[in-house]
Amino acid sequence: MSQTGHHHATDNPMKTGILGRCPQCQQGRLFHGFLKLAPSCEVCGLDYAFADPADGPAFFAMTIVAVPAMLFALWLQTTYEVSIWVHLFTTLPLTLFGSLILLRPLKGWLVCSQFFHKAEEGRLVRKGEQ
Repeated sequence: MSQTGHHHATDNPMKTGILGRCPQCQQGRLFHGFLKLAPSCEVCGLDYAFADPADGPAFFAMTIVAVPAMLFALWLQTTYEVSIWVHLFTTLPLTLFGSLILLRPLKGWLVCSQFFHKAEEGRLVRKGEQ
């Protein structure tokens, strides 16, 4: 990939993002806190202002967790015919914690993928501006 200074940009945005590392040097931290992105890399100085994963991590986390949680809830209901209160203490925490566990790695992956693919906001090209 591209050489930036003495740092080599990641060639595996999934691994780099899941580990929460800088996509440019793979040494600095991507996050400042649980989900808040750091302003820049403390090692190479890469400004993370380019990063805008929006609601992508939440969508993917909920989608990944929803199917197993629903299957668990259906199994629990059909096997034991439990009341709604049992689901509130089993299925709901399973869904919430499963989604929270996935949010940070997914957000890191999306941010590193934006850097790797040089993604930017789309623009309309008007006739004659090409």
